[in-house]
Amino acid sequence: MNPNTSITSAFDGAYAEQSVATVHEAAGRIGALSSAIKPIASGMKLSGPAFPFTLKPGDNLAIHEALYAAPAGSVLVIDAFDFLEAGPFGEIIAVAAQVRGIVGLVTSGSVRDRDAIAAIGFPVFAKGLCVKGTDKLVPAKLGGPIVIDGVVVNPGDWVLGDADGVVVIPASAAATVLDQSVEREAKERAIIERIRKGARTLDVYNFGSHEVKK
Repeated sequence: MNPNTSITSAFDGAYAEQSVATVHEAAGRIGALSSAIKPIASGMKLSGPAFPFTLKPGDNLAIHEALYAAPAGSVLVIDAFDFLEAGPFGEIIAVAAQVRGIVGLVTSGSVRDRDAIAAIGFPVFAKGLCVKGTDKLVPAKLGGPIVIDGVVVNPGDWVLGDADGVVVIPASAAATVLDQSVEREAKERAIIERIRKGARTLDVYNFGSHEVKK
C-alpha cells in the first residue's frame, strides 16, 4: 500500500461513535487490551486500522521509520515488551505523526511529553510515562502481527480507544461487530429509558423475582 495514500474505510467514522465497552461486549468480549493501557490525558479517543510493529526497549528508531511507512489514517500499535523505563515517543514524533495523518498511538510501553501531546490533540494510549531518553539504533520490523496482553494485532485490525481503554477487533469481523455494536447501543439506550421511568434492573435483565433486603 502506498504510504501516501489515506486509508478509506467503509465505516466512515461509525466506529468512532461507539464506546470501547460496547464494542468489546458486542464482539463477544474479545480484543480488550489490559487495564494498564490508558489514555495519557482525559478526553482522548482514537479509531482506525492498526499499523503494528515491535520496539526494542530503550530504542525508538523503529517509530521514526514506522511513521513514514504507515498509511495516513493508521493507528500505530507498538509492542514495547512492557518496558516502561524509557519514553521513546514524545512531542516531536507526535507532531510528525499528525503531519503524516496518523490518527493515534497505542503502546505497551511508556511515552513522555504528556502535556505537550495533549495540547496538540494527538491521542496516545500507553502503559506508562517516563522521561528517560532512547537510542536510535534498531531498525523496524514492519508488516507482521504483534501480541499485546495476549491479544494478536494484525495490520488492518480495527483499534478503538476511549477513557475505558483499548479494544482491537480483527479486520475480518470488524463490519459485523460494528453492526452488532450499533444494535447493542440502541438496546442499552432503551434499557436506560425504562430505568429512568422506574423499572428495576432485576426485572429489566430477568434476574428473577428477588426482593431487595432492607
